[in-house]
This record gives sequence, C-alpha cells and structure tokens, in this order.
Amino acid sequence: MSAHLPARSRLVHDAIRTAGIEGDIVVLPGAASTAVLAAQALGVEVGAIANSLVFQCDGVPLLVMTSGAHRVDTAALAARIGRGTITRATPEQVREATGQAIGGVAPTGHPAPLETLVDEHLATYPEIWAAGGTPHTVFPMTFTQLVALTGGRVVAVD
Repeated sequence: MSAHLPARSRLVHDAIRTAGIEGDIVVLPGAASTAVLAAQALGVEVGAIANSLVFQCDGVPLLVMTSGAHRVDTAALAARIGRGTITRATPEQVREATGQAIGGVAPTGHPAPLETLVDEHLATYPEIWAAGGTPHTVFPMTFTQLVALTGGRVVAVD
C-alpha cells in the first residue's frame, strides 16, 4: 500500500503503522513546506498543522512539535524545561538527525529516536496533520497519538 510513496515517506508509513496510527500518508500536488501551505492544501486551520522543528540543545538535537499557529520562544522554552540554550539546527544537522529535509520532517521515521517536546496547543484540535518525510507528504493523527508516537513531553512552546 505504501509502494507509491517516496522512500522517506515509506519509513514514516511503517513507523506510524507500528504505532497503531491508521491515517494514510497523503501526497500533495505541491510542496507544503510551511504550515500555511499545508493548511491551505488540506483545508484546515494553520494551528492544526504540527510543525516538526529541529533545534540543538546542550549539543544534541531536540525535536519540537509545534502548532502552525505558534512560534517557538527558544529562551522561554529552555527555561521551562531547565536546559541550556536552544538554537535552530542547520539544514545539515536536521538531515543528520532525522534523515529528512527541512520542510518535510516527520515526527517519526528518523535514524534514531529524538528527544521531543510537543506543543500543548495542538491538543485543542481533534485532528492534526504532520509532515510525512518529504515536503509533499502529510498524515493525520490525534494529539494523543502524536505524544505516544514521539514519546514527547507536552509543554507550552511560545
């Protein structure tokens, strides 16, 4: 069933199926590399898009799953979780940590699990959408499924 998907998205497909998530990965006709573009393509509120943002924190990658309606306040977030400085990862660091390119980073399907923080605001949506491993692929799930899939810690990110 996933044979039509790009290789990175097949990895995500396998990971979400293993986690019991039944939503299908959707291949969009155009790139949806931002929350606004993804929301427009799907006909949903931008806040229902779960952005996968990779940062560096204390020398290791940190995945922050944030609502498309929010910006991450890195200083406040670092203080909130009791950690050092949080800085945006470079495109090379993102690919090394996730195996995926910026604009298509999924919450799963990475070479190794990443420490993950999940924006509490995403819980206000009955269905959320995340990237499926490429800028052209997305998939639906619930907030509870996202937290379970990533093993993430729920926090305010803005």
